[in-house]
Amino acid sequence: MSKKCLECGTEIFGRVDKKFCNDSCRNAYNNRVNQHSNNLIRNINRSLAKNRRILAELNPHGKSRTTRDILLGKGFDFNYFTSIYETKKGSRYYFCYDQGYLSLDDQNLALVVKEEYVNR
Repeated sequence: MSKKCLECGTEIFGRVDKKFCNDSCRNAYNNRVNQHSNNLIRNINRSLAKNRRILAELNPHGKSRTTRDILLGKGFDFNYFTSIYETKKGSRYYFCYDQGYLSLDDQNLALVVKEEYVNR
């Protein structure tokens, strides 16, 4: 009884537990099987990078202020961030990697860059 490659169906020679005829078929099979989860991760990473880029553009000197409307107008997505830092007073900073924001009220935001004391 001969085994067939899981990707292309050609007969496999060699080890008993071999599943693919070559590395190309192995890569193609795994890329096809993992395509959905890879696309999900790629899209989330793209959103995080875009959020970081927007925050960095609006905060060139490390501290500034802006509004939610300005961020939304540039395509910022408030659903994606990499971490939350809560102060002793209960304020919450939301970070996209090293760039973050603090909600001052319903519309205004303070933009900050993550400092070493914030890292855990």
